[in-house]
Amino acid sequence: MPLDRIDRALLTELERDARQSFAQLGETVGLSKTPAWKRVQALEAAGVIEGYRALISPQAVGLEIHAFVQVEVAFERHDAFEAAVKRHPSVLACYATAGDADYVLEVRARTMPDLDQLLRQELCMLPGVKRFSTTIGMKTIKAHGGVMGLVTD
Repeated sequence: MPLDRIDRALLTELERDARQSFAQLGETVGLSKTPAWKRVQALEAAGVIEGYRALISPQAVGLEIHAFVQVEVAFERHDAFEAAVKRHPSVLACYATAGDADYVLEVRARTMPDLDQLLRQELCMLPGVKRFSTTIGMKTIKAHGGVMGLVTD
């Protein structure tokens, strides 16, 4: 779907604050409420807007440990590994990568012993795991950056 200036402005505003009313959104981008609503509906239908969600502070709910796990998987087990990762509740994100590892997982745990249990008793048992390496995040500098700042005309 080609995006015009107004679509990009709507998306930028929604990334900034998806809870604003359509009247506020329209006013910001130079539309009235109904045209803004219709444009957002079209962006949703086209799959440009994938959804809306609340961003929960992991620390506020007791998830103090933030780790990134690089995983090497046996060639014939990639499909089974990916299916298992999608079902695992501790895996927040999984990316197929090029380089030393086949995948990078983002995980959260309450404590270091919980992370140890997750790694030694759960993630290492996922289908096809040959080896993994874990990096602990000490401090989040930037998370949840918007993509619209990367889009140019």
